[in-house]
Amino acid sequence: MLQRTLGMRGLVVSAEGLGCIGLTQAGISVDEASSSATINHALDVGITLLDTADAYGPLLNEQLIGRVIASRRDEVVVATKFGLELDADGRRTGKLNGRPEYVRRAVDGSLQRLGIEVIDVYYQPRVDAETPIEETFGALAELVECGKVRHLGLSEAAPDTIRRAHAVHPVTVLQTEYSLFTRDVEIDGVLSTIRELGIGLVPYAPLGRGLLSGRFRSGADLAFDDRRRQLPRFRGDNLAQNLITVDQVRAIAEAKDITPSQLALAWLIAQGEDVVPIPGTRRISTLDENVAAVGITLTPDELAALDMAAPRGVAVGERYPPALMRDVYR
Repeated sequence: MLQRTLGMRGLVVSAEGLGCIGLTQAGISVDEASSSATINHALDVGITLLDTADAYGPLLNEQLIGRVIASRRDEVVVATKFGLELDADGRRTGKLNGRPEYVRRAVDGSLQRLGIEVIDVYYQPRVDAETPIEETFGALAELVECGKVRHLGLSEAAPDTIRRAHAVHPVTVLQTEYSLFTRDVEIDGVLSTIRELGIGLVPYAPLGRGLLSGRFRSGADLAFDDRRRQLPRFRGDNLAQNLITVDQVRAIAEAKDITPSQLALAWLIAQGEDVVPIPGTRRISTLDENVAAVGITLTPDELAALDMAAPRGVAVGERYPPALMRDVYR
């Protein structure tokens, strides 16, 4: 597996990671044996970066990963998150919490559930508008100093917030949505900011939440309880327009004799040595399909064709409903 260095503090990971959210997400029936097999297979084929959060499940995702990696700790870079507030019983409150006392409590819970002594990457996944970022990162810097965390990360943060956090303690990596469908970071100053500061980029939802896989042809293809039904890009006329772009991407993939998913991931990997996407899946066959993208080289003509098929701003509809969009790029 190709390796990449994220940031300027020596974080080396596989060129593709595994987003683990879907392995235990609430509302989805999950077979733990199957999920464990998927994680183990990811490690077997060279993936080293596993991405989780205390809020995934909630709590169950970290617990699952902890059980799987107990005998394979030296093979794994564990990235987890705090701040999507959980109450004393581990339930989501719907609030964001970046207060120092919450950070300190959250890290201890994650370490216990993961069964590890140090978290490799600790992210604040959304910025708490009520807590100055300097206070949150001051607490995070203390966690690095005392050896509970190795690297700090942000997710969905605005350029000014990234700079303010980085001034308190170096940010190693930024996680944000980035794909052929979502190229916001290229135009809102985020990508230029993190490259100026030497911060790596970990795109989540690199397949446009599945749209770029080509598996969905209408809203009826989504299960009744699939959360994507609530996302503007998957609804009505928006979806119909977005599928036109999907078909154009599919045509380029077919001409190269690869799948649309592989093409979309290869495009992301080609965006720079500082980019490591984390597609998620519960299926080993899909994982193998995704991993194969690491070995695909796109020609300048193919990259140009993709820029024409999926230019910046091509997606119709917002990424999230309005209430959730308020929490991104703070």
